[in-house]
Amino acid sequence: MKLAMIGLGKMGINLVANLRRNGHEVVAFDLNEIAVQEATRLGALPASNIDDVLSQLPHPSIVWSMLPAGKPTQATIETLATKLAADDIVIDGGNSFYEDSKQHSSLLATKGIHFFDVGTSGGMRGANANGNFMIGGDSREVFKQIEPIFKDIAQEDGYLYTGKAGSGHYLKMVHNGIEYGMMQSIAEGFDVLSHGEFEYDNEAVAKVWRNGSVIRSWLMELAEAAFAKDPKLESLKGVMHSSGEGKWTLEEALKLQVPTPVIGLSLMMRYRSLEDDTFTGKVVAALRNEFGGHMVDKQ
Repeated sequence: MKLAMIGLGKMGINLVANLRRNGHEVVAFDLNEIAVQEATRLGALPASNIDDVLSQLPHPSIVWSMLPAGKPTQATIETLATKLAADDIVIDGGNSFYEDSKQHSSLLATKGIHFFDVGTSGGMRGANANGNFMIGGDSREVFKQIEPIFKDIAQEDGYLYTGKAGSGHYLKMVHNGIEYGMMQSIAEGFDVLSHGEFEYDNEAVAKVWRNGSVIRSWLMELAEAAFAKDPKLESLKGVMHSSGEGKWTLEEALKLQVPTPVIGLSLMMRYRSLEDDTFTGKVVAALRNEFGGHMVDKQ
């Protein structure tokens, strides 16, 4: 299948690699020419602007946007609304707010263009192979047209069509709220260990916990990898940045009057980490860097 990828950051470029490995043709575009060159080395067809992208696609066209949420995605969707034709398909695989995705779907629908909001999980590794995708969009029948893409690039049972537009990004939003709580709990546990009377090898602890224990997980595997690089995370500041999805989850919970104390406190702890250094902050910062390549502050 032939499609375009707009946005070749750490997730977009890995999706290009995944798509190419699975035999899909990809037209790649980014404002960063070096990123386009990297995509070309992966076998993608380069494009210099959106018009160039669309000139290389068949009809109906499939355009996958992998841009930061907010203005970059909004501007791209608005541009595509003026240039695509009826029955073309737009996929937003970034971390857009679900209300924005509902608006994007409505805008494109006025032109007969189909829209799918895709929550993408698994970090850079998942984008590159065996990813996880939560897919909203108002037409199950049209989804069947693009389903082979997800079947190829996702882990087995790693994609789900979730229903009407906005539902994919809503599900990913809640997923990320859960992620906040899980990372915070892991980090607090290691913080207790670091203050206790016993001398533990953090890498070895993470390894034994990820093999057969109740709390085994990919996050624990990532903790092991982070401690292998820096046993006490001494090179990192305990600053826990956030992308906004935990905040959105908490706001949604408050609106629905659903108690989410763990997610709420996890978000508060991220804000707290911006003030003083903590080992808890170091662990969460290391985990985010391991799975998503997210920024860390060095000492």
